[in-house]
Amino acid sequence: MNILTLDIGGNFIKYALINEHQQMIGKSKVSTPTDTLEHLYSVIDDIFVKFENVEGLAISMPGVIDSEQGIAHTGGFLKYIQHLPLSQQLSQKYHLPVWIGNDAKCAGYAEVGYGVLQDVDDALVVILGTAIGGCIIQNKKVRQGKHFAAGEVSNLLVDYHDVDERWFMQGGKDGLLSIVQKYLSTEKDYTGEEIFDLLIQGDEKVNEALDRYAKNLAIQIFNLQVVLDVEKIAIGGGISAQNILIEKINQQFSPLFASPDCCIEQVPIVACKYRNDANLLGAFYQFTQINS
Repeated sequence: MNILTLDIGGNFIKYALINEHQQMIGKSKVSTPTDTLEHLYSVIDDIFVKFENVEGLAISMPGVIDSEQGIAHTGGFLKYIQHLPLSQQLSQKYHLPVWIGNDAKCAGYAEVGYGVLQDVDDALVVILGTAIGGCIIQNKKVRQGKHFAAGEVSNLLVDYHDVDERWFMQGGKDGLLSIVQKYLSTEKDYTGEEIFDLLIQGDEKVNEALDRYAKNLAIQIFNLQVVLDVEKIAIGGGISAQNILIEKINQQFSPLFASPDCCIEQVPIVACKYRNDANLLGAFYQFTQINS
């Protein structure tokens, strides 16, 4: 089975033809159109003609997505997508089966199908991107929610005294950057790589900032565990490749269970196996589950 798989992101559309061995053929990327739907379809046309023997199309994309009906209710930053029957339109266009799914949920599917969540039934996936994405795994399936927004953890409130203080302001790359800037008393726009380079060089202020960042995440993950009671928690996104980050989150996570009155089960927090290719593999996995 050769499935053309697209991952529509904020800057680029990544794409590859994936076969039954999960091998990626012709993997590349193009700029994401942000102006019109017609422009997006034109770019997909240009990608499609690069490949032969395409048997289906699987798409990971931002927004509120009804995967079962193939409707993109929103497209996240793609403001021209509103209640769009995307699967139907592309299926009619290319005469192939089409599946679409939310990007964070696709990352979860990748771990369920091929990664660190193959051995559990219930799990939580937290994706540390520019902000935070996430998904809930129940009985080895990604929970969509009645309004297709289950797991949208970036909308959690973290300070009930100030409703404007939401998790996306503390999580993800932007959250890490803001904490580092505060601890270093600077407005310099560090990249994630630069922040961890400073840590490796022994910068104590950056180490303290990372501890604070890890504690913020650990507390919110604890709250989610109270509600969900999962078996494992997987952290994804670019900065999850830093082993020290996963170590620090676990260090901050463990003390939260220390109270003798705590009846919540502590579970392992691990790094996702897949990062840059997670959305492509997850879309492919779910397409094959639906069309097998």
